[in-house]
Amino acid sequence: MEIKIVKSSINRKELTEIAKGQFGDLVKAVVDVGQGIMAVAGEMHADEEAILMEQESSKREHTWGINLYPGKSGKELIEFDSIINIKPSSGNRSRDVENPQTREQIKIIVNKLIVE
Repeated sequence: MEIKIVKSSINRKELTEIAKGQFGDLVKAVVDVGQGIMAVAGEMHADEEAILMEQESSKREHTWGINLYPGKSGKELIEFDSIINIKPSSGNRSRDVENPQTREQIKIIVNKLIVE
């Protein structure tokens, strides 16, 4: 499946179809907190991050890998787990998104971009 850059919105039905075609119940996504956009449908977060950098001039310090569970809502919709999140120079030393403000930015962007 081709990586899709989401700038305005994507509906849950489309995310569910992407999930079914890839990992069953989850969709890998990379959110650019600087631009308020995300890339979805990549096999790996690194591929989505590369597309954002190449096509949207995203900066590494603004990109964060997450997993989306379109069949769930609330806190269960987003899982903050990706190897691309390991950014020691930015103070993030794990696969998680450790900074609470960054996590909140990601939640706001995801909730704005995913529509019913």
